[in-house]
Amino acid sequence: MESFIFAVEAVSPIVLTVAIGYLLKRAGLMSVEMAKACNKLVFRLFLPVMLFLNVYKIENLSSIQLGYMAYTLLGVLALFLIAIPVMLLAARKRDRRGPVWQASFRSNFALIGIPLAQSLCGDEGVIVASLLSAATVPLLNVLAVISLSMFREGGERPSVKKILLGILKNPLIQAIAAGLLMLAVRGVFVEEGIAFRLSDIKPVYTVLGYLSGLATPLALIGLGAQFEFSAIGSLRREILAGTLMRTLVSPVLGLGVAVLFFRDHFSAAHFASLVAVFATPVSVSSAPMAQEMGNDAALAGQLVVWTTLVSAISIFFSSFVLRLIGIF
Repeated sequence: MESFIFAVEAVSPIVLTVAIGYLLKRAGLMSVEMAKACNKLVFRLFLPVMLFLNVYKIENLSSIQLGYMAYTLLGVLALFLIAIPVMLLAARKRDRRGPVWQASFRSNFALIGIPLAQSLCGDEGVIVASLLSAATVPLLNVLAVISLSMFREGGERPSVKKILLGILKNPLIQAIAAGLLMLAVRGVFVEEGIAFRLSDIKPVYTVLGYLSGLATPLALIGLGAQFEFSAIGSLRREILAGTLMRTLVSPVLGLGVAVLFFRDHFSAAHFASLVAVFATPVSVSSAPMAQEMGNDAALAGQLVVWTTLVSAISIFFSSFVLRLIGIF
């Protein structure tokens, strides 16, 4: 029951914020056009700042366990590949394939991951999840760019060069790269005994914090303002496929293989982070990103909502089973 209560508490703020956006639209206080403009701001400014700060706040990359990191990244890549036939069969329209594809592998690790790991395994869980984010967040965003580039609106299949350029030009990828660069600079400062940190420029760091804090609520409010219950019927196949991949196939594969083959090698904190990677809903940023890259933004938004609702069950069962077999 404790796991179920936590799962509900983890996802209910997302659902309630989306509901606020929907009610604002119904009350005439927010139009669909305004919501799209919010998505543009989120994708080009607020989310990049949030990702930059998340990377910069990582304490020490040297304590990463490479075997565990490799398992997690290979698990994400496996889901990326498994989802290809699923999205081709489920989505007949080109611009719907990308959102289904990214929903299959792209978790909401940046928003729910670290609090979830902390709830399951305390401070040790926070440390492991924070370190893991240095590799998983860049990979998830690179794969998202690839999935949304392949079947974007317009029908033209992009070349490898265009996909690579899309990755390099993506604001989220650029923000992560900038965060890693600043992390490296900070490491050099530590070695040289220089006490200066970015946080010492307090006005700048405070503003960055303000912008970062706007990313998630504004993305969710914009999502709610664009949400339409009437769209569920025409998108039923795609919603079902994406939701099942994210909330059933992903946790069964990512956690099941780890329990069967690596139970003696991974700690409880490692498994807590795996729950955060494989059992959480699709990333909130997937909706504004789909809109900006010419994919079906309505479907991407529906997938955020439905995977969030169903993930309360997947998070509960994942943590319950892991406790039942003695890992937590």
